[in-house]
Amino acid sequence: MMTMKHTPTFLTLLFGACAASPDASVIGSSAPRSGERPNVVLIYGDDVGFGDLGCYGAEKIPTPNLDRLAAEGLRFTDGHCAAGTCTPSRFALLTGVHGFRSGVRVLPPNARLTIPVDAWTLPDTFRAAGYRTGIVGKWHLGLGAEGEAVDWNGAVKPGPMELGFDESFLLPSTNDRVPCVYLEGHGVVGLDPTDPLYVGKLAGAPEGSTPYPNGRKTPEAMTYYPSSHGHNQSVINGIGRIGYMAGGEAALWDDETMADVFVERATRFIDENHEEPFFLFFSSQDIHVPRTPHPRFKGKSELGYRGDAMVQLDWAAGAVMEALEARGLAENTVVIFSSDNGPVYDDGYVDGTTVLTSKEEVDRGHDGSGPYRGGKYQVYEGGTRVPLIVRWPGGIEPGVSTALVTQVDFVASFASMLGVPLPEEEAMDSRDAIDALLGRDAVGRQYVVEEARGLALRDGPWKLVQRPKAGAGAELYNLADDVGEASDVAAEHPERAEAMSVQLDGIRAAGLRSLGLR
Repeated sequence: MMTMKHTPTFLTLLFGACAASPDASVIGSSAPRSGERPNVVLIYGDDVGFGDLGCYGAEKIPTPNLDRLAAEGLRFTDGHCAAGTCTPSRFALLTGVHGFRSGVRVLPPNARLTIPVDAWTLPDTFRAAGYRTGIVGKWHLGLGAEGEAVDWNGAVKPGPMELGFDESFLLPSTNDRVPCVYLEGHGVVGLDPTDPLYVGKLAGAPEGSTPYPNGRKTPEAMTYYPSSHGHNQSVINGIGRIGYMAGGEAALWDDETMADVFVERATRFIDENHEEPFFLFFSSQDIHVPRTPHPRFKGKSELGYRGDAMVQLDWAAGAVMEALEARGLAENTVVIFSSDNGPVYDDGYVDGTTVLTSKEEVDRGHDGSGPYRGGKYQVYEGGTRVPLIVRWPGGIEPGVSTALVTQVDFVASFASMLGVPLPEEEAMDSRDAIDALLGRDAVGRQYVVEEARGLALRDGPWKLVQRPKAGAGAELYNLADDVGEASDVAAEHPERAEAMSVQLDGIRAAGLRSLGLR
């Protein structure tokens, strides 16, 4: 068992004596239940909404592999990511801490690592239980130390391998941002040292680095499809990106083969580690923009590039499941599928979607949010209520669960399952929900916090939305009879609205686990 990370941690320094109550000093300290040391594979979609899978009601996007996963596992109808945007959502998933506590927002290119290297993480939990840990795919949590320039031509760290992952193969940021290269371990894959890679203001690029078109000055260089807004700086593979880079031409990724590359690396990880327990975080870029499905998937949906990319994601999930089956690992592997936030249509490119504003939710008869209001960037249910499927043939009865669950609880839940002590100052918002995730608790959480341009609090069926604008008041919805959050009933229930506002203010100051909130 690995040793605990250094204390005091960043959470202790930030919150002092408020960080934890005496009753919450250690969780997950009991011994693992008999036989409960399965492999764990987390397949994490990007911008996949509640209504984007067939098993959740999609009719225009075929998702047979994920539908099979749902039929063989537990499909949650009230499962949540932590935030309506990717970086704070991924931060919360891996740390058990809501991103708003550290001001975590969607990161620009070349951003520094947002997770402190002394923070306890989800892969730390698995490593402490003797698991091999790996990440393949999108990262977008920053790389490198604060105050230091990232050396893309040398050792790029700290990063995932300083946060508990034994193996790492990354899309460093997002596929709409530079640098457009893969990172394996601490090094850029396929980099030619005679063509140094540079990320930042082009005035600082080293002499001899390959230049790329500036989409603002030469929009005709964006030949794959044009930018609708903001994605028009360095043009790589005919696609405008956010940010500038130079050099590294030999290392550039091919957008259309990215899913194939990630599947190959994920299946390799499974093959090489099948004789010991492992945790694999398979972090897909599909269906994040730019949507560039491989030609074999184009036209496989009724919804253009976005729908076709979802078909590609379904294939990737199926390929990972097949790799488990080929090694005889499916019976004792927990496979989780979920998403980092709700759906988005036009998100920077003219790629064939018909939706042009965030208030429009339906593209050619398809609503990626299902029956819920909003999507990516929004704190309404459509922004954070996402697909969540958990399959474990050896430990979970198939079915449908209405339990209220959230990804921020993964750290504490797997710590509990594996008998790993979790120090009180870590994972302050993560609570033990393993019984709900495994279908042994039909209720789940009483309280869930949602984040996106403001905060919201779920208290059973009630939902309070605090508007980010000062003095704007709060909205209150009763999801029991208004799942679409169409009717603000704060004026009809002022006492409940006030009580939940006070509750949410308390949560801002201290973690949900430390407050003892279920």
